[in-house]
Amino acid sequence: MSTHHPIAIIGGGLGGLTAARVLHVNGIQAAVFEREASAAARSQGGMLDIHEENGQKALHAAGLYEDFLKIVHKDGQAMRLVGPDATVHVSEQDDGTGGRPEVDRGDLRDLLLNSLPDGTVHWGRKATGVRALGDGRHEVAFADGSVITTDLLVGADGAWSRVRPLLSDATPAYTGITFAETDLYDAVARHPRSAAVIGGGFLISLGSRRGFLAHRETDGSLHVYAALKAEEDWLDTIDFTDPAAAKTAVLAHFEGWHEDLRALIADADTITPRRIHALPVGHRWERIAGVTLLGDAAHVMSPFAGEGANLALLDGAELAGAIAAHRGDTEAALTAYEKALFPRSEASAAESAAGLETMFDDRGLEQMIRFFTSGPAAD
Repeated sequence: MSTHHPIAIIGGGLGGLTAARVLHVNGIQAAVFEREASAAARSQGGMLDIHEENGQKALHAAGLYEDFLKIVHKDGQAMRLVGPDATVHVSEQDDGTGGRPEVDRGDLRDLLLNSLPDGTVHWGRKATGVRALGDGRHEVAFADGSVITTDLLVGADGAWSRVRPLLSDATPAYTGITFAETDLYDAVARHPRSAAVIGGGFLISLGSRRGFLAHRETDGSLHVYAALKAEEDWLDTIDFTDPAAAKTAVLAHFEGWHEDLRALIADADTITPRRIHALPVGHRWERIAGVTLLGDAAHVMSPFAGEGANLALLDGAELAGAIAAHRGDTEAALTAYEKALFPRSEASAAESAAGLETMFDDRGLEQMIRFFTSGPAAD
């Protein structure tokens, strides 16, 4: 037996929650189905810089901007760009005037969750199948055996979306970049040299098509991505259940780098592999009644423009705003939403792809120094 929901959002990440929140602000009820068992089921990842032109715009639409300011990471916009020898080439302080304040992803998700009526999010609901029923209605089956039907199905379920195949045959492709993600806890006391090299905010270190991207977190830990160009199957040669062996394998690609940078791997408390995938730049689909996508389900891209989370927030707000503006006419709402979505996401995906090529080129450090000191590098 199935349960009917007029609007069903599959995925309780930032985009899906923002859509539900903005709908709620406009007096429209939606149900969110999230595969995680609870809000505390896992860590939500590292820091996000929330941009004025998209992420912050979405938070204003959600009525949460003032609350957002209360969870911003002080000094989080500070940035250092260093070479493999740890020489600092660019250093920017956070004077409070920047337009991209940093926030912990988990804190932002909690802010959105706590803004929704009880019962909006249905936890432990992993979608296993979706199918069209005709007349714009859809059915979603979940791993727990439950089934729902809906008049408007929103795929907010990430890079490997179960909803996307209703609209598109596209699948994310490996970008050529692999991350080894690490955490160093209680950094000032336990990892002082790593804390010192990162500083108060964000660190970028580049050289020879590899590098480190690292943040100081609000809980005093350091969150690090050791990034390198690698074959897609390279991670399969490493046993990440053996942290010592995994660290050794990753460190082999950073021979000759300064020990303070190598310590971001060698001294880490965790190490996790990540392949970076992206949908084709300009991904779009023909309008199909009763279903749409937002966030990574619509346009997953590499993180090298910092736009993924910001676009997810804006997608959610814009979709909800379109539904509210076209009450009773779902297709008009989806047409209006997608008309703006496609060019917006194409521009950001192109920027992300270009950022990847710039940073992981043989001259990546040189090009990023030029970018931060005199604007984007010329071809």
